[in-house]
Amino acid sequence: HVQLVESGGGSVQPGGSLRLSCTASGPIFSTDWMGWFRQAPGKEREVVAVIDTAGVLIYYGDSAKGRFTISREKFSSTIELQMTDLKPEDTAIYYCAAKAGLRTMTPIEWDIWGQGTQVTVS
Repeated sequence: HVQLVESGGGSVQPGGSLRLSCTASGPIFSTDWMGWFRQAPGKEREVVAVIDTAGVLIYYGDSAKGRFTISREKFSSTIELQMTDLKPEDTAIYYCAAKAGLRTMTPIEWDIWGQGTQVTVS
C-alpha cells in the first residue's frame, strides 16, 4: 500500500516562508492525485492544494491562492508546497494525501494520508 511521509514543517514569523515536502512509497502508480490539506485546532480539515500525477493539473483552496505553490515533477513520488507570506491563521497541521480516480477537494474523499507536519506562524 502507498505510504506518505511529510517533512519541512516548523515555526516561522508572520510574513515568512516554509517549504513542505511529501514523499510517497509503495505502488504510487495506483494513485491519480496527491495533495496538501490542513487542520487547525478546533476546525475542520480543509484543502490547501492538489496536483495530478503528471504535475500539470493543479487546484488551490481559497486559503492558498496567491501565496502557496504546489509542485511535482512529472510522475514523481514527491510533491512540495512552497508557502510564502505566512499568516498566524495558517497555523495548522499540514497533511499530505493521495487518491485514485476523480479529482476532489473534499478531504473525506481522500483515502491515503500521511501523519502530518506542524506549521506554526507566530
